[in-house]
Amino acid sequence: MMTFADKILAFHFQLDSNWNLPPEVELLYPFDNEDTKAVMQTFFKKYFDDNRKRHLIFGINPGRFGAGITGTPFTDPKILEEECQIENPFQKRYELSAIFVYDFIKAFGTIEEFYQHFYITSLCPLGFVKAGKNYNYYDNKDLQFAVEPQIIKNIEACLAMGCYTDKAICMGQGKNYKYFKDLNSRKGYFEEIIPLPHPRWVMQYRRKEREMYVEVFKDVLDSAVKKG
Repeated sequence: MMTFADKILAFHFQLDSNWNLPPEVELLYPFDNEDTKAVMQTFFKKYFDDNRKRHLIFGINPGRFGAGITGTPFTDPKILEEECQIENPFQKRYELSAIFVYDFIKAFGTIEEFYQHFYITSLCPLGFVKAGKNYNYYDNKDLQFAVEPQIIKNIEACLAMGCYTDKAICMGQGKNYKYFKDLNSRKGYFEEIIPLPHPRWVMQYRRKEREMYVEVFKDVLDSAVKKG
């Protein structure tokens, strides 16, 4: 029987890079890098090699300094090595979103305990770059329309892995939440979508209130698993 980890890896490794994107938008496709694939196998086998059901947390799409390199959601090369104890050959630099994500992971409990209950992914399974900078699927209506089949495929793959459908957590209270809520109203994937601030927004614009936002996340996470 395939484990949760096997299903994650199978889904991502079958993604191809032949996406029809608007001009000047480039796809972040890390799965042709053998180092990335090796790191992903180590990470997911370490934390997800079981058949537990998990709650889903959705970001926007992978960024070029986090999952766009490591293939592991909201986990940059430095955190991968220092927090997850997984050696990797990538340049050791932090990614802002990843720092905050591991703040609320450790507020919830151990990293192992968190991943027993939650699977973090993004609505769109691959990320984008325009003019050398991260680009979001909703920044361009043509791009959003073009990648919606991939978003749908990603959500449905997550549900097939064995995830709860009573609620999903959406990181991003603005455009990401609006799109997700509209899509969910059409498809009926989840009973409820809980919007939370996106980690990058917290780190860029509310860093002085960082601990308060960690508590906001912790309360939602604890409630999801009836903890506390």
